[in-house]
Amino acid sequence: MYRINDCYQKLPGSYLFSTIARKVAAFTEANPDKPVIRMGIGDVTQPLTDPVIKALHKAVDEMADGATFRGYAPDLGYAFLRDAIAEHDFRERGCAIEPDEIFVSDGAKCDSGNIQELFSTDNKIAVCDPVYPVYVDSNVMAGRAGTYDKETGCWSDVIYMPCTEENGFIADLPKERPDIIYLCFPNNPTGAAITKDQLQNWVDYANKNGCVIIFDAAYEAYISEENIPHSIYECAGAKTCAIEIRSFSKNAGFTGVRLGYTVIPKALKCGDVSLHDMWARRHGTKYNGAPYIIQRAGEACYTEEGRASIRGLVDYYMENARMIYGSLKDMGYTVYGGVNSPYIWLKTPDHMSSWEFFDYLLEKANVVGTPGSGFGPSGEGYFRLTAFGTHDNSKAALERMAKL
Repeated sequence: MYRINDCYQKLPGSYLFSTIARKVAAFTEANPDKPVIRMGIGDVTQPLTDPVIKALHKAVDEMADGATFRGYAPDLGYAFLRDAIAEHDFRERGCAIEPDEIFVSDGAKCDSGNIQELFSTDNKIAVCDPVYPVYVDSNVMAGRAGTYDKETGCWSDVIYMPCTEENGFIADLPKERPDIIYLCFPNNPTGAAITKDQLQNWVDYANKNGCVIIFDAAYEAYISEENIPHSIYECAGAKTCAIEIRSFSKNAGFTGVRLGYTVIPKALKCGDVSLHDMWARRHGTKYNGAPYIIQRAGEACYTEEGRASIRGLVDYYMENARMIYGSLKDMGYTVYGGVNSPYIWLKTPDHMSSWEFFDYLLEKANVVGTPGSGFGPSGEGYFRLTAFGTHDNSKAALERMAKL
């Protein structure tokens, strides 16, 4: 008789956003006359920009011509895209990242879930708390998280680094030494951003203690303040201790198109073993590359016209963020985020639990957000709203909330 991976059975319930989707679907079925405004999942609403659409159409036409048809993509991704990424995302910011240290993929979520395959199951991970659920869940599936305590909401073999009001939602260095450290800045879900000096402390800690940092920079395009690093490689020594994961979903609106990449410097080694070479082997074995037409669309994001259009998308969503933040504050909520991030992190009112507030908001205002406890135990008592909706829907949701 075959055997299953028992680690999957340890996962409590379903994936956070799947649970939300089921609850919303049940409410909609029971209340077809009550239109729901979704501000929960971080999905974009604005269409792809003209430079991207033009690139897609051109690439589709190329695929219809035998002279320009493309089959399997190169393992790391097409050179035209990796060259553009290296130049504009890194070299322009003083980061010496080479094109062959960039691995193109179909999105940051897959990479952040799959990257743990490079590491032994006896490694100990440290995560900010609250945290994007994929980091923890993928390690649970691999057998690295230990056992789950329903009372505390914690896994026995995971080091939780609380991000609270007291520390400005920026985790302190862990007292117990981890092997793998997950960092996401600007942060999902709290919206907090980290200064270059603060991030340098993490890099120095990792190099001193033999840790590797997995740095999720999916929201770097939303940074508006000075001294907030867009890449961990802006910090000295990061190439010997850090992997960076990026996405085209949030900046260029590729959530339905799928494109991302991971950077693993050649200098990152465990003893004599190159993590770059390991990921290249894994990539070549398990992945056949993002489609040619999608990679051409990604390339278009780095043209002068493309960069301007993406800035327009980011500005659109950040206008929502400012409106949401200001309106909630006027209503008396305690609010965070919304400055360097498209996420607003608010305290639930009247001592409601985060799921109680979810139900209350859905039933009374027909607005969907994300319960903070779904991101970890320190998220209890908080709630996340996204700025990725349309202006009209964001305004309408706030008007509904103001009447509660």
